[in-house]
Amino acid sequence: MNLPNQLTVARFFLTIIFVAALSSEWAWHFTVGLVTFVAAGITDYLDGEIARRRNLVSDFGKLMDPLADKIMIAAAFICLVPLHAIPAWAAIVVISREFLITGLRLLAAGKGIVLASERLGKHKTAWQIVMVIYFLLLLVLKEWELAGRIPATLLTPFPQAWIYGGHALLYLALGLTLYSGVRYLWKHRALIASV
Repeated sequence: MNLPNQLTVARFFLTIIFVAALSSEWAWHFTVGLVTFVAAGITDYLDGEIARRRNLVSDFGKLMDPLADKIMIAAAFICLVPLHAIPAWAAIVVISREFLITGLRLLAAGKGIVLASERLGKHKTAWQIVMVIYFLLLLVLKEWELAGRIPATLLTPFPQAWIYGGHALLYLALGLTLYSGVRYLWKHRALIASV
């Protein structure tokens, strides 16, 4: 297994650690979640860059890299719902889009066609990652403030940052999610029509 594919597989394991951290109540669980999610996001960037630069693009990478992205993002959105960072309907929209695109890829694979991810899909994923990191960073700051590691005055703008900044990033990510999904389905409409 080449290095880009190893990084893709590592992202699956990092996602498991991330979910365990955000689902727990142990000390510094938000900090662990943030560090793990950032590490997973870095593997997302590196696997594609290394594969392209070293000409290590493989069918495994074309299928599993987008799947690892989808699992990582779906897990993050689901974990953010009970924390009141995002509404449940937003998570449902994102996960539904990912299921549709994965279904299309499976349909194509059944016909011997490999549908690689597109640049717009990568931009969508990047903004989703930025949004998740934004909320996690705010949760980490709150966690540190409650532990007495930073002064409470530092978090005075916390409610506004949570609501306005978070919503701006959420709607940007949702817009890109819907647009990229519709565009991808339209581009491959002949494949859908052939069913």
